Amino acid sequence: MAVPKGKVSKARRDKRRANWKLEAPNLVKCPNCQELKMPHRVCGNCGHYNGKEVIKMA
Repeated sequence: MAVPKGKVSKARRDKRRANWKLEAPNLVKCPNCQELKMPHRVCGNCGHYNGKEVIKMA
């Protein structure tokens, strides 16, 4: 069976875990309505993608 080579101190363990943080989502302006949206996604405000209306918004 696998056996650990030695105790990993709390400082060493926590240094390894320090880079698990959230990042803010990358947002771009919709060219049709200027609303912020995620890139390469249909705009949730106007329903346009790549200059075309993909979803009919009421």
